[in-house]
Amino acid sequence: MLIAASGLAREVLSIIRGSDQYRVVGFLDDSSVIQGRLVGGVNVLGTIAEAALYNYPQFLICVGSGTGRQQIAERLAHQGITRERFATVLDPGVRVPPGCTVGYGSILLSNVVLTADVTLGAHVVAMPQVTLTHDDAVEDFATLCAGVTLGGGVRIGRAAYLGMNSSIRQGLAIGAEAVIGMGASVLQDVPAGETWAGVPAKKLYDGLQLVSGDPAEGREA
Repeated sequence: MLIAASGLAREVLSIIRGSDQYRVVGFLDDSSVIQGRLVGGVNVLGTIAEAALYNYPQFLICVGSGTGRQQIAERLAHQGITRERFATVLDPGVRVPPGCTVGYGSILLSNVVLTADVTLGAHVVAMPQVTLTHDDAVEDFATLCAGVTLGGGVRIGRAAYLGMNSSIRQGLAIGAEAVIGMGASVLQDVPAGETWAGVPAKKLYDGLQLVSGDPAEGREA
């Protein structure tokens, strides 16, 4: 059962249809617009609040935002859905070498590379062409967008978001819920909750507070 009829969910569907590991039962999504409809040829069967009615399938949360996946996981936990009920989906071409681990509920799309002693937590999403090198550790609910590259020994915090083609120098730490912009080159540790971008990457935001630049740009829309 896929949670959220999103673009990520359709990418997962493509993986599953190319392998025999799982069969998709349907979608659960809170949008009233798509209830009872087909998404990618699969029925939207109900809302997330109805997950506990399905006592046999495994679930996979297909939301691009790590904080969004975390919120849904908490909702499912309140319904009594435990970690054993979550599937883990890897593109058939992705290899998990000995010494590397991938947590439950995680999604690894095409051409993701794990080299040696890489640890991925629960509900991690790695988009195509992500490269994780020796001794990297990625905590629960983190999102690594397409083309992200981590040097050796990098630590990515819980629900952090790394934009497309960003790169993190070896040995650094990216804090929980930090955001790294597209194409950024990170050369120093990034504290939790901050937004960094550029080459080399610099701090832009602390939550909604703009740190540098035009103060008007920091206002909440």
